[in-house]
Amino acid sequence: MFMRMIYDEKLAQAAYLIGCQGSGEAVIIDPERDIDRYIDLAEANGLRIVATAETHIHADFVSGSRELAERIGAKVYVSDEGDADWKYQWLDKKVGGGIYEHQLLKDGDSFHIGNIEFSVVHTPGHTPEHIVFLVIDHGAGASDPVGMVSGDFVFVGDLGRPDLLESAAGQIGAMEPSARRLYGTLRTLDSIPDFVQVWPAHGAGSACGKALGAVPSSTIGYEKRFNPAIGAATSEQNFVDFILSGQPEPPMYFASMKRDNKLGPPVLGGIPNPPRIDFTTLLALDAKSVAIVDTRSWDEFRAGHVPGSLSFPLGKSFNTDAGSMISDTEEIYLVVDEAHLDEVVRDLIRIGLDHIRGWCPTADVSNAEGSLLESTEEVDAQAAMKLIESKQIGVLDVRRATEFADGHLPSATNIAHTRLMSRMGEVPAEDTLLINCRSGARSARACAYLQRRGKRVINLRGGFLAWESSNAPVQR
Repeated sequence: MFMRMIYDEKLAQAAYLIGCQGSGEAVIIDPERDIDRYIDLAEANGLRIVATAETHIHADFVSGSRELAERIGAKVYVSDEGDADWKYQWLDKKVGGGIYEHQLLKDGDSFHIGNIEFSVVHTPGHTPEHIVFLVIDHGAGASDPVGMVSGDFVFVGDLGRPDLLESAAGQIGAMEPSARRLYGTLRTLDSIPDFVQVWPAHGAGSACGKALGAVPSSTIGYEKRFNPAIGAATSEQNFVDFILSGQPEPPMYFASMKRDNKLGPPVLGGIPNPPRIDFTTLLALDAKSVAIVDTRSWDEFRAGHVPGSLSFPLGKSFNTDAGSMISDTEEIYLVVDEAHLDEVVRDLIRIGLDHIRGWCPTADVSNAEGSLLESTEEVDAQAAMKLIESKQIGVLDVRRATEFADGHLPSATNIAHTRLMSRMGEVPAEDTLLINCRSGARSARACAYLQRRGKRVINLRGGFLAWESSNAPVQR
């Protein structure tokens, strides 16, 4: 048996390429949308992808299953569990007409890729339709599974959060019943041998849980013994209280990912190749109606940028930030070095931001005449204290609610930066806003977004850490 995890560091997302070396066939489980890398990896190892499978309808990235079914005719294996609201609705909508080759899976079903069996277990809680795959390598003479592709059911050190149907998809009242269902699903683990490896869909940094470990895999036995979420299941109510407390605010794009993966992501047919544009063309754009994404460092951006630009430096939070502050209907123009263009385009299409219309080199903006550009003010903690004492400035803290509760600037309003787009009505009404986060990075993203929305903003350099270290007053 061949198995490789293909990991996206920015989304903390794992796909699994599992193949039978005897037959030369392979399946990709929980693929992202830029599928060429999976095809290339399979070919480099003497395999051919014949199928794609999913553990559930994902919220944090656009699935690549439809893309694979179109491009290489991969057979689709997806869940048929859950009620009518949680059925895949694109399987009979092949581009040009027709039905994709597919099999709908129920608890207890199985399918084979060569000599490898994939046995299906229904594991609701994170979502109603969620399934996992127990992988049995009959080619090696095994009768027990070697691993469980666990999706968003069991992570290393955590379980998939059951609140997203409510907190991200807007189904009011869904989180507690989902948590109770997840508690019941934990009994599933009792029938799986402790030696079975756990191959989760996410690692540390994912918003699909609150305490995911940085180790890529585990075992059933280890998680049953040391996973805090499983350990909290001493009673149903204790588990519900534990699993629902402290969950991070989900990024704005999670709701549209659920929708697109259920109804059917648009088929790209390849990686978009936007044209290069010059600075004059970029400057002439209406930044209120199109999104100008500037990937330079914060210091470069705040010193001078095209008015109305958004600041998303390349890094692990790029996808989350962009998906939280750009709608999936907006046209996008990039300020990016050509060497990073492919990376940025892939990052955007993985979260459904497809309308990338052009790109301009970073040097064209950095070298532009200063009078044509806009800057963003930033102050240290001492200057921020004086501004607050003047009582002529509003304070907006864009950390998570759990961070805010541990201590914050006096009279601050808290809105996580990933939720700003939906909560603009709660932003302080003062003409000028002081924006802070923990270290100054998330607040920088928020400053650019609020400037685009017409607000006058000042970033707190060093964030709450700098504020505390200067012995400034902290409200709790």
